[in-house]
Amino acid sequence: MSDDNPKMVPKGAVLDASKDMLQKQLFVIFTTPVDGLGAVFANIEEHLKFQCQIEAEGILFAAGPMWTDDEENWAGEGMVVVRADSIAEATVIAERDPMHKAGARSFKVRPWLINEGSMTIRLDHSTQKFTLN
Repeated sequence: MSDDNPKMVPKGAVLDASKDMLQKQLFVIFTTPVDGLGAVFANIEEHLKFQCQIEAEGILFAAGPMWTDDEENWAGEGMVVVRADSIAEATVIAERDPMHKAGARSFKVRPWLINEGSMTIRLDHSTQKFTLN
């Protein structure tokens, strides 16, 4: 690239630079309350059932609430990471969420490439319990 400080880099250049890394393509759904938390809590049970359903189907990678910056409260925001073949498919998944269908939250979908990181699973045979770090 000729520009020393580009504002954007083509996808191919990023993939080439990280060719020896994981390069697992996922999609992140950022979800935000539309009008306070009343409608969010009115739909939370069906939303959580949906999350568990897509987890069982192998679609859901991770999900959960996003705390306020002081880490003391929840303003209704959440993040859902899904396995999908395209942003269009991830959008359809987000649209199926009862929270979004009810209009309690709006959402934005962004593609996310996992390259780095680690996960540790400890399984204790004697207690048949595991710890995820």
